[in-house]
Amino acid sequence: MIFRRATLPADVRQALDLAAGDKVLASAELDDGWAVASRQHLHLTGARAVRRPWSAVDRASADPETSTITVTWVDAEPTALRLVGGSPGPFPTVLRERVQTSVVLAERITLPGGAARVAVRRAPDGSLFSQVSVDGGVDVDDPAIRRRLDVTESAVRSACGMGL
Repeated sequence: MIFRRATLPADVRQALDLAAGDKVLASAELDDGWAVASRQHLHLTGARAVRRPWSAVDRASADPETSTITVTWVDAEPTALRLVGGSPGPFPTVLRERVQTSVVLAERITLPGGAARVAVRRAPDGSLFSQVSVDGGVDVDDPAIRRRLDVTESAVRSACGMGL
């Protein structure tokens, strides 16, 4: 079977309204639009159009059997991207690289009710910030858990030369 990789249409590229210095690195045609990886953002076009910085992506996974990439956000429910047109080309690799590039340092800790990931991430402008993501079963209002998260965040920030 010969796969044909779709090219990002010019009107879709133009509608991305990329900032100066940003550029398209890879794209993949979806069943309802396009997924586009630029230097600074993950763009989804179509009915669920979004432009999110790479620091908003917690992780992504690909299922070649269903031609689906699932993007897990740090602050929203996962999004399933259904690929069409055969081979996704370099898009999954670029997606992974961009997410990894946005993570400067991360530490995962086990807590009652689940786990947390404390990370220093890079914003699109290059600045660093800390990010704490917890599993749904973790009670962040518990003072002991809050202290543990604060201590871990301070340690991760300090390891990156960031103030408190």
